[in-house]
Amino acid sequence: MGSGFSLREPRNDNAQAMLLFILRRLLSAIPTLFLIVTIAFFLIRVAPGGPFDLEQPLEAKVMENLRRIYRLDLPLAEQYWLYLAALMRGDFGPSFYFRDFTIAELFARGLPVSVTLGALALTLAVAIGGALGTIAAFRQNSAVDHAVVGLGAVGLTIPNFVVAPVLQILFGLTLAWLPVGGWGSPSSLVLPVVTLALPQVAVIARMTRAAMIETLRANHIRTLRSLGLPTRVIVRHALRGAALPVVSYLGPAAAALLTGSVVVETIFGLPGVGRYFVEGALNRDYTLVMGTVVLVAVFVLAFNLLVDVVYALIDPRVRYE
Repeated sequence: MGSGFSLREPRNDNAQAMLLFILRRLLSAIPTLFLIVTIAFFLIRVAPGGPFDLEQPLEAKVMENLRRIYRLDLPLAEQYWLYLAALMRGDFGPSFYFRDFTIAELFARGLPVSVTLGALALTLAVAIGGALGTIAAFRQNSAVDHAVVGLGAVGLTIPNFVVAPVLQILFGLTLAWLPVGGWGSPSSLVLPVVTLALPQVAVIARMTRAAMIETLRANHIRTLRSLGLPTRVIVRHALRGAALPVVSYLGPAAAALLTGSVVVETIFGLPGVGRYFVEGALNRDYTLVMGTVVLVAVFVLAFNLLVDVVYALIDPRVRYE
C-alpha cells in the first residue's frame, strides 16, 4: 500500500509543478504582449503618411469626417487607451483599407488557410529533415552525409521566390501534374507546402545531424552499441537527446510558418493572412497592422511555451521549478 502511494505522489507533484509553470508563463506573457502592442501602436502612428492619404487628396471636410469616424481626431494617448480597451474585449477594430470588413473577419477568412499551409509544411520538414539528419549522422563523412550537407546548403541559399516559380513551371506547366495556384483542392496544397517546407527541411536536417553526432558519442550510447543492441534501439535513445535543439528551434519556426508567408501566398494566389501585414503597412492600415502584430506575438508566445513544456518532457534533467 505504501509503495503504491510513493509511486503516485511524484507524478502528482510533477503535474502540479507543470501546471504552476504554465500558469507562471502565461502570466509573464501578459506584460510581454502589452509591451509589443505598445511599441507597435506608436511606431505605426509616427510613420509618415496616413490611412487616407491618396495621390489625389480628399476634400478637407471628407478627411475630417473620416478621421472623426475612425477616432483619429482624438489625442494619440486617448486612441491608445481606446485600442487597448477594445483589444481586451477581443475587438481588433475595423480595417481602414478593406472598409467592408473588420480585422476579425479578415483573419477568420485567411487564418485557416495559413494554419493549414504552415502545419503541413512544418510536419513535412520535421519528418524529412529529421530522417535525413539521422541518416547523415549514422554515416558521418560518407557520400550520404556529404549529400545531406550539400542539399541542406542548397535549401538554405535558394529563396522561396525562386523555388516557387521553378516548381510551378516543372510540375504545373511542363508535366501538368499539379495546379500552379489557387485554393480548394488537396492537390493545390502540394506545391506551396513543398516550397515552404524546403528551407525548414535544410535547417532541421543540419541541426539533427549535428546533435545526433554529439549524442552518438555520449557514454550511454556507446554502452548500448557495445552491447550489440539493434540500430533501431540506438536510434530511439539517441533521438531523445538529439531532439532538444530541434525542439527549441520549432517554436519560432512554427509561429512563422503558421502565420503564413507573404511570398508563397502571393505567388500561389492563396488567401492567407501573410499578405495582410504587407498590405496593411503599405496602406497605413493601422488596425490591420496591429492585428497582425498581435496575432504573430500570440503565436510566438504560445509556441515558446509549448516548446518549454515538450523540452521538459523529453529531457528528464529539466524541472518545471
